[in-house]
Amino acid sequence: MSEAAQGPMVEVGVETSDVPAHALAAWQWVVLIVLAGWLYHSILGSLAHQWWTDPNFSHGVFVPLFAALVIWRDRHELARVPLKPSWAGLPVILVALATLLAGVFGAELFLSRSSLILLLAGCAIYFAGWRYFRFLLIPWLFLFLMIPIPAIVFNQITLPLQFFASETAADILRLLNVPVLREGNVIVLPRMPLEVAEACSGIRSLMSLGTMAIVYGYFADSSVWRRVVLGLMAVPVSVAANGLRIVGTGLTVQYWDPDKALGFFHEFSGWLIFVVSLIMLFGLHALLRKTSRWVGKKT
Repeated sequence: MSEAAQGPMVEVGVETSDVPAHALAAWQWVVLIVLAGWLYHSILGSLAHQWWTDPNFSHGVFVPLFAALVIWRDRHELARVPLKPSWAGLPVILVALATLLAGVFGAELFLSRSSLILLLAGCAIYFAGWRYFRFLLIPWLFLFLMIPIPAIVFNQITLPLQFFASETAADILRLLNVPVLREGNVIVLPRMPLEVAEACSGIRSLMSLGTMAIVYGYFADSSVWRRVVLGLMAVPVSVAANGLRIVGTGLTVQYWDPDKALGFFHEFSGWLIFVVSLIMLFGLHALLRKTSRWVGKKT
């Protein structure tokens, strides 16, 4: 073959190697981040503001940190997963964008915020493949806990909890020989009526304790069924603990000082009951592990 014929072949090879594949991928990620920031900057701003100002959802700030921690812990396994981009991610991206439009034009924050999580899934599948996304499934699902639930659903949960908490507290106070009359979510004591307001329904401790139970179960236990049971047990534990808090407030009103009961004691008891709930959760986890070992020995 002549030198003239060989020259163009060498030049073509040099031009192709000047642009490495990882540089193209980096530019794609830069474009994606800029577009996502443009689409979601106001939505993320309002979400962060609600975390900061709404005590019912203050736990949301820790959810992305936990998801990032899980991914960082498993980073070596993720690095070994082969990247196989899939066109199946494109429909997920389109659904995420449609959800964003529905949320923005329908003034529904839950939809617009959730669309970002759907978009993350679509991008992961589109650029990395289904197998890669399966490794990210747990932290991805956990991200939904950072989204405050819709107000209509929140109210449907809160109101029954208020009535249940007031009824349970009234029954316990009667067992303790405290004269009490319950009218809806109001516990009427001889010294003053005690209203079980939305903040005292237990929804705040329920959501925070549920999130903590999932995080604790993921890191402290490798058994899937024990993780699930631990997460479910957060519901009765938080409800029972909140009932005890109301009973303590009622006893303080009746036998000590109503002002102190509704002031310092009310605020301090919230933190105290949450700590007690965590201890109860740890105790339940220890019991589950002992039960598993006992069943394993029997079988």
